[in-house]
Amino acid sequence: MLPGDAGPEAGAVLRVVVAALDEDLGPEPGRDVTTQATIDPAAQGTADLVARADGVVAGLVVVPVVLDEVARRLGLARALVEVVVPDGTRVVRGDVLARLVGPVQVLLVAERTLLNLASRASGVATHTRRWADALAGTGATVLDTRKTTPGLRALEKYAVRCGGGTNKRMGLYDVAMVKDNHVAAAGSVTAAVRRVQERFPDVAIQVEADTVDQALEAVAAGATFLLLDNMAPPVLVEVVAAVRAVAPHVELEATGNLTLDRARDVAETGVDFLSVGGLTHSSPILDLALDLEA
Repeated sequence: MLPGDAGPEAGAVLRVVVAALDEDLGPEPGRDVTTQATIDPAAQGTADLVARADGVVAGLVVVPVVLDEVARRLGLARALVEVVVPDGTRVVRGDVLARLVGPVQVLLVAERTLLNLASRASGVATHTRRWADALAGTGATVLDTRKTTPGLRALEKYAVRCGGGTNKRMGLYDVAMVKDNHVAAAGSVTAAVRRVQERFPDVAIQVEADTVDQALEAVAAGATFLLLDNMAPPVLVEVVAAVRAVAPHVELEATGNLTLDRARDVAETGVDFLSVGGLTHSSPILDLALDLEA
């Protein structure tokens, strides 16, 4: 697990694992017709989880969960997991990430599910690390968004943290985010913010702003975090200066069509964050493999 991080919520991980195994094995308890026909249930073995590409590892927290659930379904003993490198570690092709010891049936039935989840998480962490490296020294941090794979949000947002990024809100329930459609429906930024304050006074309010005037209106209404949407660096500089002059405590985020090659230019405008949906919606997997010792 990432040092100092509680990891993804255990219930969320188990739900994902159960759903993934249901897909692979069929209705519980399910079956793997190949493995169960060719491998003696009493056979014991060791397998190494190995990186087949350079990157940042994440999601090893799912490995024992997958193994335990498979063992339960097969009625076999649990497999043991020795994590060789913790989540958040940079790895190179050929590195052993974890060693698994236990019933061979358990190891082979669990193989694809644990690889799918760990490869996905490691891909997100690897992509995030590129952004974190690009922003190093600027004072700005890369944020994720809600553009996550349905069912995998807890794992993918944990992977962002493993890659050096920061989570924004976890969902629609924990932070209010007033965007253009809310403003259109409410009539104005001020009206939208006040309605949130009245209905949910306990939540922080973030507001999307497209102009300097809209940003200042949002701050005056009580927003503590602004999304500065699709602004060119010169405009961002202007907005940052205007907001800092009246509300230095308000956090500022650049968002919309950001790319790695211009990340540093955007960060140097003085914003606190860059939010990048691509961390979770467009990260390729990191290729991992499970090698069973002969």
